[in-house]
Amino acid sequence: MELFGTTNLPYGVYSVDGGAPRCATRLGDQVVDLADLLGDDVFALPTLDAFLAQGRGRWDEVRAGLRARLADGVPAGTTAHPVDAVRMHLPFTVADYVDFYASEHHASNLGRLFRPDNPNPLLPNWKHLPVSYTGRAGSVVVSGTDVVRPSGQRAPATTDGSAPVPTFGPSTRLDIEAELGFVVGVGNPMGTPIEAADAEEHLFGVVLFNDWSARDIQAWEYVPLGPHLGKSFASTISPWVVPLAALDAARVDTPVQDPAVLPYLSLGTDRAPWGLDIDLEVELNGEVVSRPPYASMYWSPAQMLAHLTVNGAPTRTGDLFASGTISGPGKDQVGSLIERGEGFLEDGDEVVLRAAAPGPDGTRIGFGECRGRIVTSRQLDNRKAQQ
Repeated sequence: MELFGTTNLPYGVYSVDGGAPRCATRLGDQVVDLADLLGDDVFALPTLDAFLAQGRGRWDEVRAGLRARLADGVPAGTTAHPVDAVRMHLPFTVADYVDFYASEHHASNLGRLFRPDNPNPLLPNWKHLPVSYTGRAGSVVVSGTDVVRPSGQRAPATTDGSAPVPTFGPSTRLDIEAELGFVVGVGNPMGTPIEAADAEEHLFGVVLFNDWSARDIQAWEYVPLGPHLGKSFASTISPWVVPLAALDAARVDTPVQDPAVLPYLSLGTDRAPWGLDIDLEVELNGEVVSRPPYASMYWSPAQMLAHLTVNGAPTRTGDLFASGTISGPGKDQVGSLIERGEGFLEDGDEVVLRAAAPGPDGTRIGFGECRGRIVTSRQLDNRKAQQ
């Protein structure tokens, strides 16, 4: 089934034969130059930043224009290229990056692994607020970028009651986290929180997101302040940003939130928190190993954005927040290898995330690929020397 029809029309940035990057949309297997199609120089720029900053009214206007212009295919004379003939780039400048922990199944699975003696796998705050940490915007990379196995301190297990003495070296427990990322188009001034009910005025679109995780480094460093070097070495996003407007038919209610949330996390008395019916698949070395369902996520993207700003923190164009690992109730629905209990990533392993969602009138909305291969620093140096 077609995943990139006129009900989708995602946004990305491409180049051909080493030329300057330009903004594009995708129709079928064609990458269509937006500046040429629409006659708007904002799309001749090397990122989507300026367009994102124009706001909801402009986003809706451009989307309507795209659907009208492309209703009968790519107009004659418009610059377009086969998708396999272009290089895709990071579509926007990542201003800040926050990662949430919004899956009850994932949080419970890890709680049982890390706190086996605790009858409640969830920590006391988990159902009261969307737990998160602030990551490194500079290490967010586009699909297809090699991921260098990180090194750091690791604590070996001790059996004699002595204090662990850390060692240093490459991570031996390198993992993935299959997530969605949400792109802020228009931010909020410092001191002025975004209401959960108003999140859609600020959220532009959605990308696939792989939050690579070095579990051994993370386990030693995360007490008391949380993830750092075990996460900050790389996070991969898909090159196409699917507009939130393309996902109206994928809206679903989140699971029932019990206990009731505090008022700032409510979307109002007549609106349930909304989630998205997006089915992901995780492919490892050519084999699909899991199909995580985003519809199972406990916290809504609107609630995540409201929580992110409730203390007065500002957001900016290009801010990115991720959902946290998406896991369903079954072993074949988990979004990380640690939950599968079948080993971690080896050098040379390649992970590909894909996803699709329902569109209007029985159509499907595709997200493209979020692809990354694990290499050593020496392998990366060799590849650069050959280019």
